[in-house]
Amino acid sequence: MSGPLYLAWRYLAHHRAKTAILVTAITLIAFLPIGLNQLVSESGRQLAARAQSTPLLVGERGSRLDLVLASLYFASDPPAAMRYAEAERVDASELATAIPLHVRFRARGHSVVGTTLEYLEFRGLRVAAGRPMAVLGECLVGAAAARDLELSPGDTVTTSPETVFDLAGTYRLRMRVAGVLAPSHTPDDEAIFVDVKTAWVIEGLGHGHQDVASPGASSAVLKREDDRVTANASLVEYNEITPENLASFHFHGDLAEHPVSAVLAVPRDEKSRVLLLGRYTAPDEAVQIVEPAAVMDDLLATVFTVRRYVLAAIALVSAATLVVAGLVFLLSVRLRRREIETLHKLGAARSHVALMLAAEVVAVIAVAGALAGVLTWLSGSFGGAAIRAFLLS
Repeated sequence: MSGPLYLAWRYLAHHRAKTAILVTAITLIAFLPIGLNQLVSESGRQLAARAQSTPLLVGERGSRLDLVLASLYFASDPPAAMRYAEAERVDASELATAIPLHVRFRARGHSVVGTTLEYLEFRGLRVAAGRPMAVLGECLVGAAAARDLELSPGDTVTTSPETVFDLAGTYRLRMRVAGVLAPSHTPDDEAIFVDVKTAWVIEGLGHGHQDVASPGASSAVLKREDDRVTANASLVEYNEITPENLASFHFHGDLAEHPVSAVLAVPRDEKSRVLLLGRYTAPDEAVQIVEPAAVMDDLLATVFTVRRYVLAAIALVSAATLVVAGLVFLLSVRLRRREIETLHKLGAARSHVALMLAAEVVAVIAVAGALAGVLTWLSGSFGGAAIRAFLLS
């Protein structure tokens, strides 16, 4: 190493704090625009991929975005419920296959999604351990949820109350894990899937209890009138569905009037898709049908517009930071005037002193550029996984 380069290296090593600050500032200036663009583009790609794989959604009239976010990503407050009859309406049209979705409840921080086995087939979800859910009260757990909750086939998981003082609202049901799904790297990994009727049990629309005709339940009988039995509050209601009490679970009222959050409609072909869209255009229509891809495109267009403003702001801050960094170098030269004069008196040529000062600047920029390159590579290699984890949380 020549004299000027050695002196430059020794100066930077001696003034570690100043060197570290300059390197950090220039690294961020170089990385932030590229890294932000990478992360926004990757998040947009992942959001769009989920929406593009979902043809149509039917839901109660209201926010189209909330309907899509709740039904596809389980990441929003549940939309207003509609009748299960709307799923039957889609099936009756013979234009599409209806897959009901009930996404109101949670269990230990994970969404409980009431649906049918057709959903698993549509999303390409595979059971990695155990078996598919077969009876009321069973559930399938996504790969990430099973890992977080340490669940395996045969274990149980209990639904969470909607509020701290939910004394008479939803039904806290202990569900048996029938199987664990293989990782799909989608929001499905964080969900717990149950049959839609199990979701109605959680909502309190179906229940199981002691047989009021049995001798053991005589104390719970308030009065008997012909074939009608009225029970009092002491009647034992089951909070877990087992083979022994499965037959006692029943629903009151017309199932078609029970609620679902949305209906995922899978058209048979393009013509069926267009015809089905046309059936929900009447102004007095109680529900709406949306194309998730179009809804997410509108959202991403807004996000990308905001990104341009953010990048412009970062460019201004970067320019100001570069000016400050240049000022630091100039002030450093002025503060080192006596040091430079001493070098001249010792015989150092002006070109050698200039080379030493230039080497300090180049070294700082080179190290910052290398670090920015490493950060860019890391964001490109692992940004997708980080975004999936963020979207699923």
